[in-house]
Amino acid sequence: MIRFDWAIKRLLRNKADYTVLEGFLSVLLNEQIKIVNIKESESNRTHPEDKFNRVDILAEDCRGQLLLVEIQNNSEVDYLLRMLFGVSKAVIEQLKKGDRYGKIRKVYHINIIYFTMGDGEDYVYHGIADFRGIHHNNILKLTEEQKKFFLREHVEELFPEYYILCTRDFHNIVKDDLDQWMYYLKNTEIPDHFTAQGLKEAKELLMYDRLSKEEKGDYDHHLSQTRYEQNVVEDSYTSGQMKGQAEGRVEGHAEGEAIGLEKGEAIGLKKGEAIGLEKGEAIGLEKGRAETLKRIVLDSINNGLSIEQIESITKLSGEQIISIRG
Repeated sequence: MIRFDWAIKRLLRNKADYTVLEGFLSVLLNEQIKIVNIKESESNRTHPEDKFNRVDILAEDCRGQLLLVEIQNNSEVDYLLRMLFGVSKAVIEQLKKGDRYGKIRKVYHINIIYFTMGDGEDYVYHGIADFRGIHHNNILKLTEEQKKFFLREHVEELFPEYYILCTRDFHNIVKDDLDQWMYYLKNTEIPDHFTAQGLKEAKELLMYDRLSKEEKGDYDHHLSQTRYEQNVVEDSYTSGQMKGQAEGRVEGHAEGEAIGLEKGEAIGLKKGEAIGLEKGEAIGLEKGRAETLKRIVLDSINNGLSIEQIESITKLSGEQIISIRG
Protein backbone atom coordinates (compact mmCIF):
# COMPACT_ATOMS: atom_id res chain seq x y z
CA MET A 1 0.00 0.00 0.00
CA ILE A 2 0.92 3.67 -0.27
CA ARG A 3 1.92 5.78 2.70
CA PHE A 4 -0.79 8.16 3.90
CA ASP A 5 1.50 11.20 3.83
CA TRP A 6 2.11 10.85 0.09
CA ALA A 7 -1.48 9.86 -0.67
CA ILE A 8 -2.96 12.85 1.13
CA LYS A 9 -0.75 15.16 -0.90
CA ARG A 10 -1.22 13.53 -4.32
CA LEU A 11 -4.35 11.38 -4.46
CA LEU A 12 -6.87 12.33 -1.78
CA ARG A 13 -7.39 15.93 -2.87
CA ASN A 14 -9.77 14.82 -5.63
CA LYS A 15 -13.41 15.24 -4.65
CA ALA A 16 -14.24 11.71 -5.78
CA ASP A 17 -11.72 10.38 -3.27
CA TYR A 18 -12.76 12.47 -0.26
CA THR A 19 -14.29 9.33 1.29
CA VAL A 20 -10.90 8.15 2.60
CA LEU A 21 -10.13 11.41 4.40
CA GLU A 22 -13.76 11.74 5.54
CA GLY A 23 -13.59 8.26 7.05
CA PHE A 24 -10.40 9.01 8.93
CA LEU A 25 -11.68 12.34 10.29
CA SER A 26 -15.08 10.87 11.21
CA VAL A 27 -13.46 8.10 13.23
CA LEU A 28 -11.04 10.48 14.95
CA LEU A 29 -13.54 13.25 15.77
CA ASN A 30 -16.35 10.80 16.53
CA GLU A 31 -18.80 12.64 14.26
CA GLN A 32 -19.72 12.31 10.61
CA ILE A 33 -17.50 14.62 8.55
CA LYS A 34 -18.49 15.61 5.03
CA ILE A 35 -15.77 17.50 3.16
CA VAL A 36 -16.96 20.11 0.66
CA ASN A 37 -13.57 21.25 -0.57
CA ILE A 38 -9.82 21.26 -0.01
CA LYS A 39 -8.72 24.85 0.56
CA GLU A 40 -5.49 26.25 -0.83
CA SER A 41 -3.42 28.50 1.38
CA GLU A 42 0.19 29.16 2.26
CA SER A 43 -0.15 26.58 5.01
CA ASN A 44 -0.83 23.62 2.74
CA ARG A 45 1.27 24.26 -0.34
CA THR A 46 4.35 22.23 -1.05
CA HIS A 47 7.51 24.31 -1.14
CA PRO A 48 10.39 22.71 -3.06
CA GLU A 49 12.86 24.79 -1.06
CA ASP A 50 11.73 23.25 2.23
CA LYS A 51 14.69 21.44 3.73
CA PHE A 52 12.49 18.77 5.25
CA ASN A 53 9.17 18.34 3.50
CA ARG A 54 5.99 18.11 5.52
CA VAL A 55 2.44 17.42 4.39
CA ASP A 56 -0.46 19.74 5.17
CA ILE A 57 -4.01 19.64 3.93
CA LEU A 58 -6.69 22.16 4.87
CA ALA A 59 -10.22 20.88 4.35
CA GLU A 60 -13.61 22.49 4.88
CA ASP A 61 -16.59 20.41 5.94
CA CYS A 62 -20.31 20.98 5.35
CA ARG A 63 -20.63 22.80 8.70
CA GLY A 64 -17.97 25.32 7.70
CA GLN A 65 -15.41 23.84 10.08
CA LEU A 66 -11.76 23.84 9.02
CA LEU A 67 -9.71 20.67 9.35
CA LEU A 68 -5.96 21.11 9.15
CA VAL A 69 -4.19 17.77 8.81
CA GLU A 70 -0.42 17.77 9.16
CA ILE A 71 1.90 14.80 8.82
CA GLN A 72 5.44 15.10 10.15
CA ASN A 73 8.11 12.44 9.67
CA ASN A 74 11.11 14.04 11.36
CA SER A 75 11.57 15.18 14.92
CA GLU A 76 11.39 18.89 15.73
CA VAL A 77 11.98 20.03 19.29
CA ASP A 78 9.65 23.03 18.83
CA TYR A 79 6.90 21.12 17.04
CA LEU A 80 4.26 22.00 19.65
CA LEU A 81 4.79 25.69 18.95
CA ARG A 82 4.64 25.03 15.21
CA MET A 83 1.22 23.51 15.83
CA LEU A 84 0.21 26.77 17.49
CA PHE A 85 1.53 28.75 14.52
CA GLY A 86 -0.34 26.57 12.01
CA VAL A 87 -3.65 26.98 13.80
CA SER A 88 -3.12 30.71 14.33
CA LYS A 89 -2.48 31.15 10.62
CA ALA A 90 -5.57 29.14 9.72
CA VAL A 91 -7.63 31.41 11.99
CA ILE A 92 -6.12 34.68 10.73
CA GLU A 93 -6.50 33.77 7.04
CA GLN A 94 -10.28 33.47 7.51
CA LEU A 95 -10.84 37.18 8.17
CA LYS A 96 -10.54 40.11 5.85
CA LYS A 97 -10.02 43.63 7.09
CA GLY A 98 -13.20 44.88 8.72
CA ASP A 99 -14.76 41.42 9.20
CA ARG A 100 -16.43 40.69 12.52
CA TYR A 101 -14.87 38.11 14.79
CA GLY A 102 -18.11 36.16 14.58
CA LYS A 103 -16.99 34.95 11.15
CA ILE A 104 -14.13 32.94 12.64
CA ARG A 105 -14.78 29.27 12.11
CA LYS A 106 -13.89 26.26 14.21
CA VAL A 107 -10.46 24.79 13.45
CA TYR A 108 -9.38 21.23 14.14
CA HIS A 109 -5.64 20.61 13.91
CA ILE A 110 -4.82 16.93 13.39
CA ASN A 111 -1.14 16.01 13.68
CA ILE A 112 0.14 12.61 12.58
CA ILE A 113 3.73 12.30 13.73
CA TYR A 114 6.36 9.62 13.19
CA PHE A 115 8.67 10.54 16.06
CA THR A 116 8.53 10.62 19.85
CA MET A 117 7.29 13.95 21.13
CA GLY A 118 7.00 14.77 24.80
CA ASP A 119 6.77 12.41 27.74
CA GLY A 120 3.52 10.45 27.85
CA GLU A 121 2.06 6.95 27.89
CA ASP A 122 -0.71 7.36 25.29
CA TYR A 123 -0.55 7.43 21.49
CA VAL A 124 -3.46 9.81 20.79
CA TYR A 125 -3.78 13.16 22.56
CA HIS A 126 -6.61 15.71 22.42
CA GLY A 127 -6.27 19.35 23.47
CA ILE A 128 -9.13 21.84 23.99
CA ALA A 129 -9.57 25.31 25.46
CA ASP A 130 -11.01 24.93 28.95
CA PHE A 131 -11.92 28.09 30.92
CA ARG A 132 -12.12 27.24 34.61
CA GLY A 133 -12.71 29.55 37.56
CA ILE A 134 -9.67 29.94 39.80
CA HIS A 135 -11.79 30.42 42.95
CA HIS A 136 -14.76 28.07 42.47
CA ASN A 137 -13.36 25.70 39.82
CA ASN A 138 -16.47 26.22 37.69
CA ILE A 139 -16.47 25.89 33.89
CA LEU A 140 -17.34 29.05 31.93
CA LYS A 141 -20.53 28.48 29.93
CA LEU A 142 -22.29 30.21 27.05
CA THR A 143 -25.44 32.20 27.67
CA GLU A 144 -28.59 31.25 25.79
CA GLU A 145 -28.11 34.31 23.58
CA GLN A 146 -24.53 33.26 22.77
CA LYS A 147 -25.66 29.73 21.98
CA LYS A 148 -28.10 31.08 19.39
CA PHE A 149 -25.49 33.43 17.94
CA PHE A 150 -22.68 30.87 17.67
CA LEU A 151 -24.89 27.81 17.10
CA ARG A 152 -22.75 26.09 19.68
CA GLU A 153 -23.48 24.69 23.12
CA HIS A 154 -20.11 25.03 24.85
CA VAL A 155 -17.33 27.62 25.01
CA GLU A 156 -14.63 25.12 23.99
CA GLU A 157 -16.47 24.49 20.72
CA LEU A 158 -15.54 28.01 19.58
CA PHE A 159 -11.80 27.47 19.97
CA PRO A 160 -9.35 25.34 18.01
CA GLU A 161 -8.91 21.73 19.01
CA TYR A 162 -5.71 19.75 18.66
CA TYR A 163 -5.19 16.06 18.03
CA ILE A 164 -1.75 14.42 18.12
CA LEU A 165 -1.44 10.86 16.79
CA CYS A 166 1.89 9.38 17.85
CA THR A 167 2.41 6.44 15.51
CA ARG A 168 5.70 5.40 17.11
CA ASP A 169 3.96 4.93 20.47
CA PHE A 170 1.20 2.74 19.01
CA HIS A 171 2.02 -0.92 19.75
CA ASN A 172 -0.19 -2.52 17.07
CA ILE A 173 -2.82 -3.58 19.60
CA VAL A 174 -6.12 -2.98 17.79
CA LYS A 175 -9.19 -2.48 19.97
CA ASP A 176 -11.40 -0.06 18.03
CA ASP A 177 -11.83 1.78 14.72
CA LEU A 178 -9.28 4.47 15.59
CA ASP A 179 -6.73 1.75 16.36
CA GLN A 180 -7.37 0.30 12.88
CA TRP A 181 -6.48 3.66 11.36
CA MET A 182 -3.43 3.93 13.62
CA TYR A 183 -2.32 0.50 12.41
CA TYR A 184 -2.51 1.64 8.78
CA LEU A 185 -0.75 4.95 9.51
CA LYS A 186 2.10 3.13 11.25
CA ASN A 187 2.48 0.02 9.08
CA THR A 188 1.08 1.11 5.68
CA GLU A 189 -1.09 -1.97 5.47
CA ILE A 190 -4.77 -2.77 6.07
CA PRO A 191 -5.70 -6.33 7.10
CA ASP A 192 -8.78 -7.78 5.41
CA HIS A 193 -10.85 -7.90 8.61
CA PHE A 194 -10.53 -4.14 9.29
CA THR A 195 -13.90 -2.38 8.97
CA ALA A 196 -13.28 1.23 10.17
CA GLN A 197 -14.90 3.94 8.05
CA GLY A 198 -12.72 4.93 5.09
CA LEU A 199 -10.32 1.96 5.23
CA LYS A 200 -12.16 -0.09 2.60
CA GLU A 201 -11.87 2.84 0.17
CA ALA A 202 -8.27 3.38 1.20
CA LYS A 203 -7.42 -0.23 0.44
CA GLU A 204 -8.89 0.14 -3.05
CA LEU A 205 -7.40 3.54 -3.86
CA LEU A 206 -4.02 3.46 -2.15
CA MET A 207 -2.37 0.50 -3.83
CA TYR A 208 1.03 0.94 -5.44
CA ASP A 209 0.04 -1.14 -8.47
CA ARG A 210 -2.75 1.32 -9.30
CA LEU A 211 -0.33 4.20 -9.73
CA SER A 212 0.72 5.46 -13.12
CA LYS A 213 4.38 5.24 -14.12
CA GLU A 214 4.85 8.91 -13.29
CA GLU A 215 3.12 8.52 -9.91
CA LYS A 216 5.24 5.47 -9.07
CA GLY A 217 8.39 7.47 -9.80
CA ASP A 218 7.17 10.32 -7.64
CA TYR A 219 6.21 7.95 -4.82
CA ASP A 220 9.55 6.10 -4.96
CA HIS A 221 11.34 9.43 -4.80
CA HIS A 222 9.21 10.39 -1.80
CA LEU A 223 10.17 7.20 0.05
CA SER A 224 13.84 7.75 -0.79
CA GLN A 225 13.68 11.37 0.36
CA THR A 226 11.88 10.40 3.58
CA ARG A 227 14.53 7.79 4.39
CA TYR A 228 17.29 10.28 3.59
CA GLU A 229 15.78 12.92 5.88
CA GLN A 230 15.35 10.40 8.69
CA ASN A 231 18.96 9.29 8.27
CA VAL A 232 20.14 12.90 8.41
CA VAL A 233 18.24 13.42 11.65
CA GLU A 234 19.45 10.13 13.13
CA ASP A 235 23.06 10.81 12.05
CA SER A 236 22.89 14.27 13.60
CA TYR A 237 21.50 12.76 16.80
CA THR A 238 24.18 10.05 16.89
CA SER A 239 26.95 12.56 16.11
CA GLY A 240 25.67 14.89 18.80
CA GLN A 241 25.41 12.04 21.24
CA MET A 242 29.01 10.91 20.57
CA LYS A 243 30.29 14.47 20.84
CA GLY A 244 28.36 14.92 24.04
CA GLN A 245 29.83 11.70 25.44
CA ALA A 246 33.37 12.78 24.53
CA GLU A 247 32.88 16.23 26.06
CA GLY A 248 31.26 14.58 29.04
CA ARG A 249 34.30 12.35 29.55
CA VAL A 250 36.68 15.35 29.43
CA GLU A 251 34.49 17.35 31.79
CA GLY A 252 34.06 14.28 33.95
CA HIS A 253 37.82 13.76 34.23
CA ALA A 254 38.38 17.41 35.10
CA GLU A 255 35.54 17.42 37.58
CA GLY A 256 36.69 14.09 39.00
CA GLU A 257 40.21 15.42 39.42
CA ALA A 258 38.92 18.52 41.20
CA ILE A 259 36.66 16.45 43.43
CA GLY A 260 39.54 14.04 44.07
CA LEU A 261 41.86 16.86 45.09
CA GLU A 262 39.21 18.37 47.31
CA LYS A 263 38.43 15.04 48.92
CA GLY A 264 42.15 14.26 49.17
CA GLU A 265 42.78 17.52 50.97
CA ALA A 266 39.90 16.86 53.32
CA ILE A 267 41.13 13.32 54.04
CA GLY A 268 44.70 14.60 54.43
CA LEU A 269 43.61 17.28 56.86
CA LYS A 270 41.60 14.78 58.81
CA LYS A 271 44.46 12.30 58.93
CA GLY A 272 46.91 15.08 59.73
CA GLU A 273 44.68 16.22 62.54
CA ALA A 274 44.52 12.69 63.91
CA ILE A 275 48.30 12.25 63.65
CA GLY A 276 48.81 15.66 65.24
CA LEU A 277 46.56 14.79 68.12
CA GLU A 278 48.33 11.51 68.57
CA LYS A 279 51.77 13.13 68.48
CA GLY A 280 50.56 15.95 70.69
CA GLU A 281 49.28 13.50 73.23
CA ALA A 282 52.57 11.60 73.13
CA ILE A 283 54.62 14.79 73.53
CA GLY A 284 52.31 15.99 76.28
CA LEU A 285 52.59 12.70 78.13
CA GLU A 286 56.37 12.74 77.77
CA LYS A 287 56.60 16.28 79.09
CA GLY A 288 54.26 15.44 81.95
CA ARG A 289 56.33 12.38 82.86
CA ALA A 290 59.57 14.43 82.80
CA GLU A 291 58.06 17.08 85.09
CA THR A 292 56.83 14.41 87.48
CA LEU A 293 60.26 12.72 87.63
CA LYS A 294 61.91 16.10 88.17
CA ARG A 295 59.69 16.80 91.17
CA ILE A 296 60.29 13.32 92.58
CA VAL A 297 64.07 13.74 92.24
CA LEU A 298 64.07 17.20 93.87
CA ASP A 299 61.76 16.12 96.68
CA SER A 300 63.89 13.03 97.31
CA ILE A 301 67.10 15.10 97.48
CA ASN A 302 65.43 17.58 99.88
CA ASN A 303 64.43 14.66 102.08
CA GLY A 304 68.04 13.51 102.26
CA LEU A 305 67.84 10.45 100.03
CA SER A 306 71.01 9.26 98.36
CA ILE A 307 71.64 9.11 94.66
CA GLU A 308 71.44 5.31 94.78
CA GLN A 309 68.07 5.42 96.53
CA ILE A 310 66.68 7.92 94.01
CA GLU A 311 67.95 5.71 91.13
CA SER A 312 65.99 2.81 92.59
CA ILE A 313 62.81 4.86 92.89
CA THR A 314 62.85 6.70 89.53
CA LYS A 315 64.83 4.24 87.38
CA LEU A 316 66.93 7.23 86.28
CA SER A 317 70.71 7.08 85.98
CA GLY A 318 72.97 8.90 88.41
CA GLU A 319 73.99 11.37 85.66
CA GLN A 320 70.28 12.21 84.97
CA ILE A 321 69.63 12.76 88.69
CA ILE A 322 72.71 14.99 89.05
CA SER A 323 71.58 16.96 85.92
CA ILE A 324 68.18 17.57 87.47
CA ARG A 325 69.71 18.56 90.81
CA GLY A 326 71.95 21.10 88.99
